[in-house]
Amino acid sequence: MSRELIVEADGGSRGNPGPAGYGAVVLDPVSGEALAEAAEYIGTATNNVAEYKGLLAGLRAAKALDPEAAVHVRMDSKLVVEQMSGRWQIKHPDMKPLAAEARSVFPPDRVSYEWIPRARNKHADRLANEAMDAGRDGRQWEPRDSRAALAGPAAAAPARSAAARAADEAAEAADAAPAAPQAGWGAPDLGTPATFVLLRHGETALTPQKRFSGSGGTDPELSAAGRRQAEAAAAALAARGTVQAVVSSPLRRCRETAGAVADRLGLDVRVEDGLRETDFGAWEGLTFAEVRERYPDDLDAWLGSAKAAPTGGGESFAAVARRVAVARDKLLARHAGRTVLLVTHVTPIKTLVRLALGAPPEALFRMELSAASLSAVAYYADGNASVRLLNDTSHLR
Repeated sequence: MSRELIVEADGGSRGNPGPAGYGAVVLDPVSGEALAEAAEYIGTATNNVAEYKGLLAGLRAAKALDPEAAVHVRMDSKLVVEQMSGRWQIKHPDMKPLAAEARSVFPPDRVSYEWIPRARNKHADRLANEAMDAGRDGRQWEPRDSRAALAGPAAAAPARSAAARAADEAAEAADAAPAAPQAGWGAPDLGTPATFVLLRHGETALTPQKRFSGSGGTDPELSAAGRRQAEAAAAALAARGTVQAVVSSPLRRCRETAGAVADRLGLDVRVEDGLRETDFGAWEGLTFAEVRERYPDDLDAWLGSAKAAPTGGGESFAAVARRVAVARDKLLARHAGRTVLLVTHVTPIKTLVRLALGAPPEALFRMELSAASLSAVAYYADGNASVRLLNDTSHLR
């Protein structure tokens, strides 16, 4: 399974064209840790060329870390994001070869693009300004310790002025030619969100006993109570009438729950492997007390770190978060602007909510999710997410 990496990139020109530089950072999608940084003063160039060079540097840095990775690029240049996503044409002769080179670093199906506001691209923007400052002073940019860099602003000249930023945006607009009319690109860019309605599967025989039941165990079926819960959820969702597609974890309890809903709505069920539950290794089928008795040190480590895995080759929460984020992005690309029911498990649902909130991994232990409960997250085109519902069980009462 491909590892996911986040690339944030930026470029700037003090004059447009003028002294220019770029910055890029590769981030771990779960911890937010900076894994690699790149920046360079490139002499006299336009803002758009600097943006493309920043993208290219970020992709190359990601490839150096893991040539098999899936990469999610975040930039505040709508021009670059739209052109690299294929929605806008590339007219400028200086940018065509840079875009072609960027597309050659990774296979296109392993790179996705997202526009973010400038305020959310501070790390790459700082690196670009550091590179321009270094060029101004006749020296090369040198990386600093990532943790120190993240702790506070660089001792550098002020970033580009608001007027310069406005000039850059005007240049972007003049150079942008949509391949087809685009709706919903406002400021901020909201439009119709993609909404994931998150349904935890109904009970199995293991659920009332609070036993670890992940993707490495016996794959239990729904109990009689679980089937009743699935039907109640199906009736509630049919009454709402908003679900346009149904996607399920591959595990049996989810497919059975999803089938009950899909039958009521007249839809097909699509299976997404990334929505499966955590593999709990040797803990599968055990209660928390039994795990505490048999594997006390491993349990303490698991409770203390998202990178710790259950005994016997289980999956860490960090590993689950990586694959859930990949599945999320794939489904968002496929279902833009639609309402989709995802039938899945405790950990994937909590992870989607945590990532939407920007909360730390320990937030997983601070959410309650009942069997057959409903939650919902809306994802907007400007990169923002909104948690709209959590652990609703009113349809079961």
